[in-house]
Amino acid sequence: MAEDAHATYYDSLSQESKMLLVLRDELYMGSWGKMEDDLRNRLKGRPYIFKLVNRIEEDLERIEALRSYEEKHKLNLRDYDKGDRQ
Repeated sequence: MAEDAHATYYDSLSQESKMLLVLRDELYMGSWGKMEDDLRNRLKGRPYIFKLVNRIEEDLERIEALRSYEEKHKLNLRDYDKGDRQ
């Protein structure tokens, strides 16, 4: 069943990836584009902390993978959060 595959995929995500899903929905009104724009703008700012830049770049990679999965399967991965499932 496809839904089980999506739930398995969601459960396999890192805590960082799951947090990006929460932030996307709660801070960026469900928009990957707004979230990516905000992170890219932060990367351009000066001064910056090198470790933070690495984290932002890693988060942008995570966003691309999550966005791609959601677009491919036409779903919202947050729907597979066990806390939200009934």
